[in-house]
Amino acid sequence: QPDDRGLIGDVPVLRVTRRGAEAVHFVPAALEPGTEVQLSLDWERRFDHMQQHSGQHLISAIAEQMFGFKTTSWELGRQRSVIELDTPLVTAEQVEALEKSVNEKIRDRVPVTVRELAADDPEVETVRSRGLPDDHVGPVRVVDIKDIDSNLCCGTHVSNLSDLQVIKLLGVEKGKKNKTNLVFLVGNRVLKSIEQSHSTEKALTSLLKNGPGEHVEAVKRLQSSVKLLQKNNLNLLRDIAVLIARDFKSKPAPKQLFVLHRKEGDSEFMNIIANEIGTEETLLFLTVGDEKEAGLFLLAGPVETVENLGPRVAELLGGKGAGKRGRFQGKAAKMSRRGEVQALLQEFISHQNPGA
Repeated sequence: QPDDRGLIGDVPVLRVTRRGAEAVHFVPAALEPGTEVQLSLDWERRFDHMQQHSGQHLISAIAEQMFGFKTTSWELGRQRSVIELDTPLVTAEQVEALEKSVNEKIRDRVPVTVRELAADDPEVETVRSRGLPDDHVGPVRVVDIKDIDSNLCCGTHVSNLSDLQVIKLLGVEKGKKNKTNLVFLVGNRVLKSIEQSHSTEKALTSLLKNGPGEHVEAVKRLQSSVKLLQKNNLNLLRDIAVLIARDFKSKPAPKQLFVLHRKEGDSEFMNIIANEIGTEETLLFLTVGDEKEAGLFLLAGPVETVENLGPRVAELLGGKGAGKRGRFQGKAAKMSRRGEVQALLQEFISHQNPGA
């Protein structure tokens, strides 16, 4: 169970841990020894942990009674909790029956009590437990759910199952080593989950312009439409790439350097242009993505030239890349420096062809 939080006087408690029989509190500022202080507990956090922990005891006990599923561990999470059951399979019918049974016990207002026993008391051996810590000292605590369960436990618990309000089993997940994880919420977490789901439902109703029962079908239709639009967009980009390349090649005297940026493009778009133009005579510097942020780049041209300039282009663009056979491509973090790359390439070509 997670530790408590609160205040020692005006100083917040950051963490609490146990060392033997002592509770060690971590605080951001020193406290003067001997000072009288008032302790304030974060009750909302404490009560949440009480509900989840007592709920786990109840679920584990009933799961073992009904189906013989033993609990091997559990986790009290920030949003949901999980019980690890020593079974490879828990059916939906079993989950439903278990949820029904634990909520019946809540409605029966079964009391929960805490007892302390000496560590060597023979009764300790009869109580459900996963063992004591090696550094344990003093008596042991036994948490009893009347006529349902007795369990060794150092955590905080409710005094009556009615304080749990309700338990919702969210389903099961595959665990490790032929075990099954049972996911659950207790009490106020159930209410918060319903509130969140209702808010999401209202937002979707407004966006999709239909009732909650039609949300799934509406989203499926939207997904289909998006896939179709994406396919059509890709086809158009391919056609544009071919037209750009043909327009360049149709000019009487094609330039030795071809530079192009397109925000909506992708790697395939750039490679189509490079394929269509050919790179034996022309050096191509192509970029796609946001003009001032991150994107993709492609440097294509004579093999030796690209091998020489590729790493320098990637460095200028604040990115990384790799290449072979006259092409060097990668990701660019600083697309705003495309002008510097173009100047570098132009200077290189001028040096290669002084009379050009």
